[in-house]
Amino acid sequence: MSYVDEIYSMVVEKNPAQPEFHQAVKEVLESLRVVIEANEEAYRRDALIERLVTPERQIIFRVPWVDDKGQVQVNNGYRVQYNSAIGPYKGGLRLHPSVNLGIIKFLGFEQIFKNSLTGLPIGGGKGGSDFDPKGKSDREVMAFCQSFITELYKYIGADTDVPAGDIGTGAREIGYMYGQYKRIKDVYEGVLTGKGLSYGGSLARKEATGYGLLYITNEMLKCNGKSLAGMTVAVSGSGNVAIYATEKAQQLGAKVVTVSDSTGWIYDKDGIDVALLKEVKEVKRARLTEYAAARPSAEYHEGKGVWTVKVDVALPCATQNELLLDDAKALVANGVTAVCEGANMPTSMEATEYLQKNGVLFVPGKAANAGGVATSALEMSQNSERLSWTFEEVDSKLQTIMVNIFHNLDNAAKKYGMDGNYVAGANIAGFLKVAEAMTAQGIV
Repeated sequence: MSYVDEIYSMVVEKNPAQPEFHQAVKEVLESLRVVIEANEEAYRRDALIERLVTPERQIIFRVPWVDDKGQVQVNNGYRVQYNSAIGPYKGGLRLHPSVNLGIIKFLGFEQIFKNSLTGLPIGGGKGGSDFDPKGKSDREVMAFCQSFITELYKYIGADTDVPAGDIGTGAREIGYMYGQYKRIKDVYEGVLTGKGLSYGGSLARKEATGYGLLYITNEMLKCNGKSLAGMTVAVSGSGNVAIYATEKAQQLGAKVVTVSDSTGWIYDKDGIDVALLKEVKEVKRARLTEYAAARPSAEYHEGKGVWTVKVDVALPCATQNELLLDDAKALVANGVTAVCEGANMPTSMEATEYLQKNGVLFVPGKAANAGGVATSALEMSQNSERLSWTFEEVDSKLQTIMVNIFHNLDNAAKKYGMDGNYVAGANIAGFLKVAEAMTAQGIV
């Protein structure tokens, strides 16, 4: 059995019932195989890959809080501090009923490489809870967030671990968490990112993941002799990433014709009306049925179906494993040119392989959605300097980072004889920086 296969078997054995984590590790190790085998003696001696796949610290805690009826509720809280070789742990806090330790580990593992690719000094981590903010009052959300951070505060700090928002964790939740952290610690520091603009947040942070996705998509298409302008685009999701990916795609001359949520999806032949989408999702927090009711050109469909539409570019921006093999086959049959991941691991391994084998340009989430964490790191810099940069300054830095990410992963793929394999390129480019830092710092 090869070293790579040994490590994967160890991960499965030691982490049972965590399929998403297994999937993330397998996908990364397979694309690193050529690098690992070229350095196998040194990596085995230092157990470097064993250390890479094992979190430095896993924190699990209960989160008791009182609902509006006076009933005590209990949720599970998690923080996986995965790898700090190149900087303090950095990664979001996901609040969703699906959250469990395996989900957090998969996200934290992916975050190591994503953060490395940004070129900024941030390590990998992730956290969250199985709490669902949907349907809760502001007071209930505040009660949960204050209880959550009352435990988590012991393990985080501006130079230790800097959490951010994620699914279910927006400006409201970050605000409540930051207020409680400041109250307990009596320190005003940049310990959380995604903060409000009035207390240390960064302009362009809300837009960053979606905008960054389009900056890297646009650069990839240009480098392959194509232009985003005039293309038709399918977007899944209707949260923060999807909204701002749609906005930037249309600013760059493309037409986005789909969005989706947990109950159904929209096809709008005239192109998604971003202002209406923001009104429905950011202001009303309503279902897409309200978008369809207000937009004559829009068709609402129950369930899944975004990937059945004939488009040039597909941008999965909802959640993990939302684009499966049958979806990939439908996209290829309809002549899709490129698939770039706005969410974390939204495409299954089988679907990814099918797309690549059929000549579809494919950029994985650890590269394509790195704009969010990159701008979080820029927020950390502003907090440290006690400065606030303009929207244009942040957006310009974001664009530069995303263009550089593409060229770094493109060069890594070419260097190891895998020209055009951007999955392998992203994993290799992210890994080499982390591996060098881990080696330099000794057995820790």
